[in-house]
Amino acid sequence: MPIFAGLSADELEQVADVAVPRSYARDQLIFREGEQGSTCYVIRSGSVRVTRRGSSHGPSSITLAELRFGDPFGELAMFDGEIRSATVQAIEDTEAIALLAADMRRLLLAHPDFALRLLALLAARVRTTGEMVTRQRFQTVGGRVASALLAQVEARLPEDAEADDVVVAATQAEIAQLAGASRESASRFLASLERNGLVTCGRGRVTVHDAGGLRNYIY
Repeated sequence: MPIFAGLSADELEQVADVAVPRSYARDQLIFREGEQGSTCYVIRSGSVRVTRRGSSHGPSSITLAELRFGDPFGELAMFDGEIRSATVQAIEDTEAIALLAADMRRLLLAHPDFALRLLALLAARVRTTGEMVTRQRFQTVGGRVASALLAQVEARLPEDAEADDVVVAATQAEIAQLAGASRESASRFLASLERNGLVTCGRGRVTVHDAGGLRNYIY
């Protein structure tokens, strides 16, 4: 995993001694916002969705991130060990390793390079969340939905690759969560994209035919 790159064989063995393998089925809840938590996780395979409760005037929940191989989550438990700030649910069958916060803190103190890599990951996540908040404040619903779809397409392709007919396995409600929009507004925009030939909406999936065309809606 990238987060552990640079550790020696002995150091990796120390991590393995305290790491506990965990398996989660598709749609299984890993932890819920507001619960007590003292464990952080790193994804070995699969993916998870991180959500928070929405406001009374907006969608019921907002997707903050979708995380995949090598990504940590629940890491705030390392620093406060108290209340979970978000809900995490498996999007597909997922394997992870679980590490108690106390064990992670010892690892961070003993290996400054590892601590810096983790801080870089957290900084990138904060930056992404900030960009998402900015989009939700200033972009139209269409722009947010197009951005969410494009991000899903890019996550499924190798770096710098271009491809047509990319299948995004997500319901319209889940895409609305990613966009921070109501399901009704997102569905209307997806129907407009479908009429224009950019996507095809199916049950539990959206097939994107023209990822480049989605960029025309993002401003």
